[in-house]
Amino acid sequence: MANERNLNAPWLVAAWPGMGGVGISAAYYLMAKLGMHLLVEFPAREIFDLENIEVKHGLIGTGKLPRSRLFLWKDPQGNHDLIVFIGEAQPPAKGSDFCARLIARAQKMGVERVFTFAAMATRMAPGDDSRVFGAAIDRETLAEFEQLDIEVLQEGTISGLNGVLLGVAAENGMKGGCLLGEMPHVFPQFPFPKGSLAVLEAFAAMAGCSMDLEELEEQARQIERRLEEIIERVETSSEAATALNLPPEPPEPPERSEDEAGGGGKKGLNPRDEQTIESLFAEAKRDRARAYELKQELDRLRIFPQYEDRFLSLFKEEL
Repeated sequence: MANERNLNAPWLVAAWPGMGGVGISAAYYLMAKLGMHLLVEFPAREIFDLENIEVKHGLIGTGKLPRSRLFLWKDPQGNHDLIVFIGEAQPPAKGSDFCARLIARAQKMGVERVFTFAAMATRMAPGDDSRVFGAAIDRETLAEFEQLDIEVLQEGTISGLNGVLLGVAAENGMKGGCLLGEMPHVFPQFPFPKGSLAVLEAFAAMAGCSMDLEELEEQARQIERRLEEIIERVETSSEAATALNLPPEPPEPPERSEDEAGGGGKKGLNPRDEQTIESLFAEAKRDRARAYELKQELDRLRIFPQYEDRFLSLFKEEL
């Protein structure tokens, strides 16, 4: 492929779903705001096996395998082209084999550095600023982390392919590291865009690229308010439970409004939400930078997995 042979000092960023969506959301935002396009897709059947199928209205559907794709941004300033790898899921077995394939592909494209985005769960409160932790493959990258006041991870582990990929990169003499955005450990299943924002700010400073972070900042503020409301309700409940000698109630997910719940329309959407989504798809098709606004709405309605393929098809290069 011609695009793969004409890259300028490219860097690779890889992300998979994980705690708080910190890593994957940062990768999606980077991809949307830089207007990336699809570079190549790894054949799913070479990576995954079907584990189950869905039944709807008594009919068995065809199985859907997670997809793994690379997206490209050509840096107009000539610093570093960026390649973003988006994996819908991590392979259940032989992850190191897949990482070896990905690194081999990256080396053929001339990739100079490899980064993964992930989350670091701590006792931070939702209203605190998210720190960025870093672990590097090489001393040069480690020194850059320290210059940018990224907190160096002195010891510990990086689970899953976020760590394995970097281990394979290290074996092949490459540079790079992992950037981990801080999030509250009591909300591991809740989205935490503030962690994604911290990761992107650090990465943009390293890569010398700039992007509009306003949408992610606003999303972070909204989620922060919702999580603080949950904590306040739990604390009030705990005080009442203590007075009555009852066990406190656990935190609950952020409530969804009747509009958010949808119902009756396509894919369970109400007509208004369906119209909004179709309008956002049309706007994102005209301007890829608007794609993250669309993703926010799909996440709000909790239907992004149903639309993921269509969303990512927005980034196919126009001929």
